[in-house]
Amino acid sequence: MKILVVYYSMYGHIHQMAQAVAEGAKMVEGAEVELRRIPETLSIEVLEKMGAIEPQKAFAHIPVCTLEELASADAIIFGTPTRFGNMCGQMRQFFDSTGQLWKDGTLVGKVGGVFTSASTQHGGLESTILSSHITLLHQGMIIVGLPYSFQEQMGVDKIRGGSPYGASTIAGADNSRTPDENELDGARFQGRHIATITSKLVQ
Repeated sequence: MKILVVYYSMYGHIHQMAQAVAEGAKMVEGAEVELRRIPETLSIEVLEKMGAIEPQKAFAHIPVCTLEELASADAIIFGTPTRFGNMCGQMRQFFDSTGQLWKDGTLVGKVGGVFTSASTQHGGLESTILSSHITLLHQGMIIVGLPYSFQEQMGVDKIRGGSPYGASTIAGADNSRTPDENELDGARFQGRHIATITSKLVQ
């Protein structure tokens, strides 16, 4: 059972969440889990102005995802930061390159999920995941979120990411807030949940 965690991260928040998703998926017997990055589309000059060069060095060793890897996976869990309530442009461009996979029905029946990050609590976390689901549905994928059996998403005592649509984290306006343990637990839960369902389908 092969599970891909495919993500784009600019400052490292989604990278940390992706690692947690992978940790959760690996808890399921028989799961082979791989982390893959989405190709960067911004120039070095732009990344320098955005202060993203140094943060991205922490995950530069993660291989860039190929379309062939999508085809060979049993489940694909996508991670994208929020951009105006939608997936980031890098992820959109990557999805737009999967036209042949769509034409051939390659991803039909594969399990899919989405996790995200945003600067604020109401910065489009849910709309980003839900709008990403549209693409997964067009590809014929089976969507799995973060059920309320992960009850830690329900508290109001502190800032909490996570919704029934998928795991999420809040980075803060200056990106200084990193995923807390509750948000990482949500990512682990989603990874394990998706791997568990995939295992049943594969069998």
